[in-house]
Amino acid sequence: MKSKAITNWLSKTNRFTFSLYAIIAAFSTYTCMYALRKPFSVAEFSGITYFGLDYKTSLVIAQVFGYMLSKFMGIRYISEMKPDRRGISIIALIIIAEISLIMFSIVSPPYNIVFLFINGLPLGMVWGLVFSYLEGRRLTEILGAGLSVSFIVSSGFVKSAGNMVMNWGFSEYSMPYITGILFLIPLVFFVWMLNQVPPPDKTDEEMRTKRIPMNKDERNQFFWLFAVGIVLLTIIYMFLTAFRDLRDNFAADIWSELGYSKTPMIFTYTEIPVAVGVLLIVGSVMWIKNNLRALIINHYIILAGILLTGFSAACFEWHLISAPVWMVLTGLGLYMGYVPFNCILFDRLIAAYKTRGNSGFLIYIADSFGYLASVIVLLYKNFGQANISWLRFIINSSYVLAVIGTVLTLVSIIYFKKKNSVQIIPEVVTGEV
Repeated sequence: MKSKAITNWLSKTNRFTFSLYAIIAAFSTYTCMYALRKPFSVAEFSGITYFGLDYKTSLVIAQVFGYMLSKFMGIRYISEMKPDRRGISIIALIIIAEISLIMFSIVSPPYNIVFLFINGLPLGMVWGLVFSYLEGRRLTEILGAGLSVSFIVSSGFVKSAGNMVMNWGFSEYSMPYITGILFLIPLVFFVWMLNQVPPPDKTDEEMRTKRIPMNKDERNQFFWLFAVGIVLLTIIYMFLTAFRDLRDNFAADIWSELGYSKTPMIFTYTEIPVAVGVLLIVGSVMWIKNNLRALIINHYIILAGILLTGFSAACFEWHLISAPVWMVLTGLGLYMGYVPFNCILFDRLIAAYKTRGNSGFLIYIADSFGYLASVIVLLYKNFGQANISWLRFIINSSYVLAVIGTVLTLVSIIYFKKKNSVQIIPEVVTGEV
């Protein structure tokens, strides 16, 4: 899958061309993956319940639970992954996910719920594999931001695609695998593109620290070196992930309550300005050379996003803004908080303290507990707040996120500023002498 000619050309080309190529490859790969994960959520499966649980909620929980287990496995799997196995691993995981969607359409409900769980298991690994091509570079902010907007834009895009497939006459059960098939061939091509990206050069390693696979002892040493900060950041991310999954998986229900059920492209229209805003804000951190300063500024971006989420909900309730404006501002605030965790926050943490390792380890710690929180919130909504609409629940969740997220982010800022005074020795983490 490797073309030496293209890899050499990318190594020698200018930064703009390299960035454009890498962003297109990474963004498109992850967008194609989303076509196997999110289209089912555009189906409403109205009025169907099993075992006292709404059928669609059961599907969401099953997939998220599989995704969550995948993240826990990824703490080891992604952190130990050798570079030459990334591309083939992505394709193999996607094929497993597509087969599970085919089985979902064949097996009758509620027994087909298990195949949404199986669908989530391989897909949870893809983010770490894709981002591993981009981390540890001078350009990681812009590359990571370009990749991250894929789960903002692509979520709405593949939902629109799924809606279109149903308009062709396919059922809610067959629509997910049909939508996935449409994206399989493009995915193989974009993975091939991604596999041509050369590793970080010497200047990248000097500025951002060399990234290496991590064994169990190295992971344990790294964790305990930053335990308080990692725990704080993980809890913040748990609230962000739970909120993001509510907004994403039940967007069709929320838009229906808002009176936009017959506007399928609303999913895409409202996410494009969010993607552009996040790309500009997060990508701009690239110009900050001091890694500790960049780490703290990432905290402030997260804090601003969390506050915007709560403030926009209040403005919507006070009838100061329209529903589409509220959804855009909520999305902007949410992803200002969410995106740094997935691409640049941990990358800068490693670089700031000169520790050798890889971002995948930290991303998957946060992700695993993030999706655990998502499952808990979904169960709480179904069994504890069943009489509250999804619209009311998402607004209430905005306020909870704003209050708790603000406090924890401020504490994390204090922790990492004080941590700067502690001497961090790379040998402690890597075991080198």
